[in-house]
Amino acid sequence: MLDDKLGALAQMMAEHMARPFPPGFRGLDIEGRDMVMLDSDAYAYAACVHADLLGEQAHARLTRLTSAFRKVLPAIDDEYAATYYAHLHDMVVLSAEIESRRKK
Repeated sequence: MLDDKLGALAQMMAEHMARPFPPGFRGLDIEGRDMVMLDSDAYAYAACVHADLLGEQAHARLTRLTSAFRKVLPAIDDEYAATYYAHLHDMVVLSAEIESRRKK
């Protein structure tokens, strides 16, 4: 089961890397979050989870990152960007789920 989730995470990471960053979102802050950094943080955490390199403090930051997406997503009014960041949110949620399963 964990292997299936790791495979799904790898697929999501590859799909993310194939998508261009939303035009106009460089240097943009939404709900106090820099959108480039939100993108970067989400991918970095997913990569750490995939490689099983997430430490205990990083897990707490991953939880906060999930909360940040819940604030930011409703404020995005660009259709492409909304889809782009929703995919990142899903990737973070899956990463958190994988990490939780490892802790059991």
